[in-house]
Amino acid sequence: MKDITKYIGLDISKESIAVAIADSGREAPRFYGMIPNTPEAIRKLVDHVGKNAQLEICYEAGPTGYGVYRQLSSMGISCIVVAPSLIPVRQGDRVKTDRRDALRLAQLLRAGELTAVWVPQEDDEALRDLVRAREDAKEDLLRARHRLSKFLLRHGMRAPQGVRNWTWQHRRWLDSLHFENRALLIVFQEYLHHLDEIDERVKRLEKEIHEQATESAHAPVIQALQTLRGVAEITATSLVAEIGQFSRFSNPRQLMAYTGLVPREYSSGASRWQGGITKTGNAHVRRVLIEAAWSYRYKPALKGEIRRRQQGKSPEVQAVAWKAQNRLHRKYMKCMTRGKSAPVSVTAVARE
Repeated sequence: MKDITKYIGLDISKESIAVAIADSGREAPRFYGMIPNTPEAIRKLVDHVGKNAQLEICYEAGPTGYGVYRQLSSMGISCIVVAPSLIPVRQGDRVKTDRRDALRLAQLLRAGELTAVWVPQEDDEALRDLVRAREDAKEDLLRARHRLSKFLLRHGMRAPQGVRNWTWQHRRWLDSLHFENRALLIVFQEYLHHLDEIDERVKRLEKEIHEQATESAHAPVIQALQTLRGVAEITATSLVAEIGQFSRFSNPRQLMAYTGLVPREYSSGASRWQGGITKTGNAHVRRVLIEAAWSYRYKPALKGEIRRRQQGKSPEVQAVAWKAQNRLHRKYMKCMTRGKSAPVSVTAVARE
């Protein structure tokens, strides 16, 4: 009969797992040892430690993902994945090892001082990986463009007057360039070919994102979000992929704290100080929200692309989108009339 509880902290790395155990009560946690990072080793650990005991297990979120969590959950074991940035830290502690980290996790789990992150379902995680792969490809595309433009600048080649960079006119100009030196010609061709490869990769990823946005289980929410101004298909899919279940936040302030869009604050006694946003939450959500918020600089309107995205949507959804246009535009203008800068005003709109 399971009559005691054991709190287990796991410090997981690529090849091994450091295991520490804290028993109920006030005794110091003990180090169990190192085990291989394999499903079989984890199963043996649970069988050995969990005899006549109720297990509570935790480990830090990291590059190893949620495989251990899903395995333990399938075995009926209580497990949480801990937010690393919210783990209490001792100011005087300057030694960090896998053993000490595991002991600290077990101790804090027993004390109830750890904050769990939301673990997405496998489909949610796959959609998140898809959106983030597209972000990575866009970053690679930007770097490739910079390399090519700086190469041309070093050799005194500038686009004709009136031709904007990376338009079809600019590409036609690039195709017309010729280098007498063979080495420079090879460098230019490789830079251009690399640019084309990344561009094709972005297109393939965006095609799959479109399929997910129209045919997956997340499609209804993604389509509804697109009725908002500044929230097109990529932005809507990114929000759904990163946030997952909006219902897991009991109020909007929790959601904004998750995105890091709430202001920093230091209050003591009668004094109160507020600074810039914390930036401690999900950076992907924060970025797309701020990008979308720039659209609310303009007066509310229902035309063009926004009207097309709202076609076929329910009157209730369209009413919410129109209300948001008016409300957020007023928010932006109110901040600007108070003397706030445009980036600060847009950040306030994103939080709203």
